[in-house]
Amino acid sequence: MKLAFTTLGCPKWDLETIVSKAVEYGYDGVDFRGYLGEMEIYRLPEFSTDIENTKKKFKDASLEIPCFSSSIRLFTTSEAELEGFLDELNQYALLCKEFNTPYIRVFGGKIEDTPRQDAINIVADNLRKMLKIAEEYQVSLLLETHDDWTNCEYVEEVLKQAKSNYFHVLWDVHHPYRTVNESPELTWKTLGKSIKYTHWKDSYITDDTKRGYQLCLLGEGDIPLERMYRILKDNGYSGYFTLEWEKKWWPDIEEPEIAFRQYTTFMNTVAGEAVK
Repeated sequence: MKLAFTTLGCPKWDLETIVSKAVEYGYDGVDFRGYLGEMEIYRLPEFSTDIENTKKKFKDASLEIPCFSSSIRLFTTSEAELEGFLDELNQYALLCKEFNTPYIRVFGGKIEDTPRQDAINIVADNLRKMLKIAEEYQVSLLLETHDDWTNCEYVEEVLKQAKSNYFHVLWDVHHPYRTVNESPELTWKTLGKSIKYTHWKDSYITDDTKRGYQLCLLGEGDIPLERMYRILKDNGYSGYFTLEWEKKWWPDIEEPEIAFRQYTTFMNTVAGEAVK
């Protein structure tokens, strides 16, 4: 089992801390989603002018960067915004080449009042342009089950439109179950052959009118995480199990020193139970 965490969970950690804590807590990789306040990390010296030093830190620690989690959205009707996303994709593709990273996470995005089929057609058109870059750099785009593309049938339709070996699915195991009441069995049945990467989090229902749920340490909520793990392992999934601890957006949840250590303990326990 390969474990990683996204840097969304440690927005105040510098590179040395990220690397040392990843090793200390038993992780295999780090998924970059921002660094010290900058969400688009390719703008920073650590991933541009000083990139060789960063590569050495990861190599010396035997850590991978399995995915770069971008801010790219597939749905946009603005040509200027699309050009910006294409430039962002090119920047992340260059980083993938440097770090031997196979994946770039992308969002479907909010479609607002656009009819679903029209939105799918727009996404398909934009995606064709993005996939030219992905194919050039031999890197795959991962559409996350998120926002207006959480339902498995919507993601499946985009996959059918794309028809590409460079376009797959990131199953955020939390969102479909929590936000659209989709069973993990249905998610896997519909998307399983395309799921190459996963994000993990837990929560419980609250009266919060904005979100309707509260994030919590894994195992303290009611997301059926053990069930999801078994579905993946029983079907031969060999990708990463990545903790997406959203400390950046939820500042009141536990500090990364607590959550990151707890995650590896929890997942190793689940893995042990699954083989009994």
